[in-house]
Amino acid sequence: MLRETRGTVSQWSAVVDLIERVMADEDLLPQAVSGVRSMIAEVSSLPVADVAGHTRALLTAATRALAARRGPTEAELAFVEELAVTRASQGIPIEVVLGAIHVAERAIWTRARELAPAEDVGAGVLLDARELYDDWAEAVRARLIRAHRDAQVEQAAVRRDRDVELMRRLLEGGSAASLAAAEVGLPYAGGLWVMVGRNGDRQAEEMMRRLRSERVASLTAPFADTLVTVTAARPAPPARASAGTDAVVGVAGPVGVEEITTAHRLAVAVVPAAESVGRLGPVHVGEMASVVAVLSRPDLCAALVARHADARRELGASAVPVAQAVRAWLEADRDTAAAAQALFVHANTVRNRVQRFTRTTGIDPLGTFGALDAWWLCVAWLADAE
Repeated sequence: MLRETRGTVSQWSAVVDLIERVMADEDLLPQAVSGVRSMIAEVSSLPVADVAGHTRALLTAATRALAARRGPTEAELAFVEELAVTRASQGIPIEVVLGAIHVAERAIWTRARELAPAEDVGAGVLLDARELYDDWAEAVRARLIRAHRDAQVEQAAVRRDRDVELMRRLLEGGSAASLAAAEVGLPYAGGLWVMVGRNGDRQAEEMMRRLRSERVASLTAPFADTLVTVTAARPAPPARASAGTDAVVGVAGPVGVEEITTAHRLAVAVVPAAESVGRLGPVHVGEMASVVAVLSRPDLCAALVARHADARRELGASAVPVAQAVRAWLEADRDTAAAAQALFVHANTVRNRVQRFTRTTGIDPLGTFGALDAWWLCVAWLADAE
């Protein structure tokens, strides 16, 4: 509630005259604006006229409210909302906006206290004026905070929608991709990298944020069930970027704009391929091209499974532990002891299961291509069992 002043009408008029005189000081407002720009880094990049205009308008409105001994009108609050939307669009946090207003307020009231004795304005009535101003300012701050927050939410939604549309055009290829790349600021000729993580995976999202450079153009947006980043710089993980994470980020590149669609497809294929062999963190498609090639051909996988359907039936309930043993043994570079340790079984158990697999399927996992077929078949059997 607004407080009643203790001064007489004449005393209150003197206070209003004092504030108006302070506001009319040609040097005060430039000094206040200079103080704001020097003390608050985020405001220093704004034009002086921008800061001065908003500061003057706020203080003028406050003076009128003091003269009428009232709170802010809807017209004044509408101006406050406009200021909040403007600062939000400029990317200036609400804390910075409030800090800038506080710096200007302090300059005004410091000058008022200096001039008060000469204007025969007592300390008590000046204190009443400051309390009334604080009531007015509190209502203004509340509207400022709410309008700034609402503007940020709305602007973030607009940016997300724009980014999603730009990503769709980039991955569509052709002239649409070229125009989208130009709009984002991505180079056309080459040097583009594509990163993909599972959409909704917070760890993958954070890893992608750390991998991309803030100094070059990039675009991040969801696409289908993936989160995609296209960036103009090689993904450079900081030290221990993948430590403590269970996420995989598929990487492909460098490519030109016309190859982004292909790079995206490869980066998408990396994620399940890396997960299938226990790789974590950022994984370039070139690091596991053979695994990606194998797992991205479901038609050939179906043919392989069908070819050995009799062996699968013959193994019966033991097909899963046999497949686990063969897969672990191959992924351990045929190190029986390492595979046994990973499966928590005896080394002879691993040997027996590998031999049984070989005998039942006719696949020789000691050969180069036989090892590839054996691993692929075991991965398929285990996926089917799950």
